[in-house]
Amino acid sequence: LWYCYRLGSRDIQALGAGSRARGVRGGPVGCSEAGGPSRRGPGDPGEGPRTEGLVSRRLRAYARRYSWAGMGRVRRAAQGGPGPGRGPGVLGIQRPGLLFLPDLPSAPFVPRDAQRHDVELLESSFPAILRDFGAVSWDFSGTTPLPRGWSPPLAPGCYQLLLYQAGRCQPSNCRRCPGAYRALRGLRSFMSANTFGNAGFSVLLPGARLEGRCGPTNARVRCHLGLKIPPGCELVVGGEPQCWAEGHCLLVDDSFLHTVAHNGSPEDGPRVVFIVDLWHPNVAGPERQALDFVFAPDP
Repeated sequence: LWYCYRLGSRDIQALGAGSRARGVRGGPVGCSEAGGPSRRGPGDPGEGPRTEGLVSRRLRAYARRYSWAGMGRVRRAAQGGPGPGRGPGVLGIQRPGLLFLPDLPSAPFVPRDAQRHDVELLESSFPAILRDFGAVSWDFSGTTPLPRGWSPPLAPGCYQLLLYQAGRCQPSNCRRCPGAYRALRGLRSFMSANTFGNAGFSVLLPGARLEGRCGPTNARVRCHLGLKIPPGCELVVGGEPQCWAEGHCLLVDDSFLHTVAHNGSPEDGPRVVFIVDLWHPNVAGPERQALDFVFAPDP
């Protein structure tokens, strides 16, 4: 069901963590209202010593308030950073732009069972989420003013409407999408309290594509719920091709190099997915609390 018949196309990842976390940038990724598309390749450095210092200072502030217990991996992540030769690298195709949490199991695609509760909840909410999209959708022609709530395209043919952006709820959009918001509130692993966390609708028009990129951290898993999937849509993560299916979730580790394209004809219509950032299942509770503190959204 999942595998596409074509290989090697270009991809887009529709939502990204941007914004700032008290001076620490969450790192834009893909087609994101939260920041420009990240063009960092698999061998390029991250944000370097300045970001590492900010992360380390925030982590020390957290430990003074709470404890260093269970912080071994987070401390190593804060000290190591994502730079070449020190941080990630699964054959050079996994290179998160900001935070690499060591010793996490890594694979471009994550088994559905890893987040069974949230996957099943989102899939059961498919009809309501699809109705919400219909209520906020427009013709995406680019010839009419951008409707309320939709972000300007940061790449041709790439649009999104976010319910959560970089860890901050977007109340107006949530009110317009009650079914989707209700589903988000029921998730157990939604990364909703730090700048890596986003949720919303991603639209890719026929002919649209973005070059390969890596997300900001391996501590998250990006869940794609297929809403409208016409022929010719391709997703390649870490060199592995897969594609979406309507009403089904696909779990992606977007810290791997990933590309997306809609190779269909204009008559096919847009590819639409609902994207939610979840915690990697192997990030422990104390680590999640610390990362929420370190990468908290601006007040």
